[in-house]
Order: sequence, then C-alpha cells, then structure tokens
Amino acid sequence: MKKTLVTALTATLLAALTACGGSDSGDGKTLRVGTLSDSKPNAYQENGNYTGFDNELLKAIAAKEGLKLEFAATEFSALLGQVANGTFDIGSSAISQTDARKKTVDFSAPYNYQALGIEAKETAGITDENSLAGKRIGVVQGTVSDSWLGSNAPTAQAVRFPNDAAALNALKTGAIDGAVFDQATAEDYAKNNPDAKLKVTKAITTTIPHGFAFRKGNTELIDKINDGLKKVIADGTWVKVHDQFEPTAPVPAEFKPGQ
Repeated sequence: MKKTLVTALTATLLAALTACGGSDSGDGKTLRVGTLSDSKPNAYQENGNYTGFDNELLKAIAAKEGLKLEFAATEFSALLGQVANGTFDIGSSAISQTDARKKTVDFSAPYNYQALGIEAKETAGITDENSLAGKRIGVVQGTVSDSWLGSNAPTAQAVRFPNDAAALNALKTGAIDGAVFDQATAEDYAKNNPDAKLKVTKAITTTIPHGFAFRKGNTELIDKINDGLKKVIADGTWVKVHDQFEPTAPVPAEFKPGQ
C-alpha cells in the first residue's frame, strides 16, 4: 500500500512539473524517465539506484549526448500511458515495439530483442506452451508475455499481476502453477531463489525489438537518443553493459562494436 501511494504521489508530482512547460528535447532540463523497480536484470532499483541493462544503457547514451536523467518507478501497465501524456519523457523497461504500442508512443531505434521464458517449479509438470492447458499461469498485465500466453496457450488460465514481484511471489507460494517472464528475468529468478526450486522450462526467442518509448512526435529527443545509441554500440559500451547484466544471452550482430 505504501509503495502504491508513493508511486501515485510521484506520478502526480511529475505530471505537475510537466505542466510547467519546457522543451522535450532535453536542452537545459532534466529528463524524466519512467522505469520499473523490480524487473531484474533489465530495470530495477538497488540501494536507491535505478539500474539494470536498460537503465544503464540509457545512462551511457545520455552521457554521450549531454543529457540529464531522473528516474522514477511506476507499474508497467501504466508506463506507456504516462509517457504518452507527458508524465515521463522516456520509458525504459525492455519495452517491446509492438504495432499496438506504436499507436500510443514513438520508439527509439532497437537496442535489444524480446525473449521470453516459461518458469515453474521443477515438480509442476510444465515443459512448454503445450503443457500449460488448464493451469494457472502468471503474467504481468499488458506485457508481451500476456499477449503471448493468450495466443500460444489459450486454454491456460491467465493470472495477471501489476508487476514481476507479485507474479514471482505467487509462483513461489504455489498460488499459480507457472509464469511467463522476460527470459533474462526468469533466469535471474531461478538462480536467486534456490529454495523455491524454480526452473526455466522453455526459452522463446522473438524478432520483436526493444526500444525506449517517447511521446508521439518528440523527434528531437528521439534523434538524440538514437545518435547516442549508435555511439555506445560503436565503442563497445553496449556489449559491456550487456555482459554485466545478461552475460549468458547472445549478442546480436548489429550491436557488436564497430556497427
């Protein structure tokens, strides 16, 4: 309850700041970044610092372009709406660039690709999408995991949560039979919760790109972020950040140094 109240107050304050005006290009102001606090290894909070692959990559891009960032946590289901209405200048949270989302916000150039992981306890009898029928499967509302489950396991009982932490807790306590997370997140949960005996039973790779999200028409800021992204790919920073947070995931060719 306290976390929800703090999140709501933060969003209200940021909305008020937005109403005060100012350029969305980042010139002379601090850009407001909406992110998550509990989605390792992509976007999370640790020791009061917003970190993870997506956020550290964005920090590196901002440094190249001379941009100032201020991070705040929100729920994923609310994030794109908050970017669209100007509460946040940038959305950073492994956001897949789907056609439906492109109707609401604009995106940067791709900086990674979506991969999902089906996760369950070792004794759950869950191996792949064909074994999900009739089972209670957790997903975070509004994510690609949510839409993937509906399309690939329509007879599963989708149990929707506001964030990863709630879904993980339900999985650990047996309130749900399995869950679908981002692959890297699922692997992190299995590694760091040995007592729960969790296992990533299947990894699903896609060609859906991740991108930072922006209010529609904010081309000046998007161009700056894209320019910075090219620089961090070319000088090897992308690979360094990737290896820090997702060391077991392959590096797509377009993100290797010199591109």
